Amino acid sequence: MRFSEFGGKEIIDLNNGERIGNVGQTDMVIDSDSGEIQAIVLPTGSLLGLGRKKEEVIVPWESIRKIGSEMIIIETTQKTKVLK
Repeated sequence: MRFSEFGGKEIIDLNNGERIGNVGQTDMVIDSDSGEIQAIVLPTGSLLGLGRKKEEVIVPWESIRKIGSEMIIIETTQKTKVLK
């Protein structure tokens, strides 16, 4: 799959059906030696920096259960939140 095909997909939590984010808003952690994707980094938090603190949700590649034409299903038992 090309990155251009990956972009724009919604990321959905398998456990509760919650929308986690959109691939277009993410960063990826890529192994520089193999070129494999290790994790997806999703920004979460407040709009325009107002309200609660900004966080990032790091989703290990192994947490991805299914990549469909419009969405990516992940299992959140393996996700990690990191405060910024």
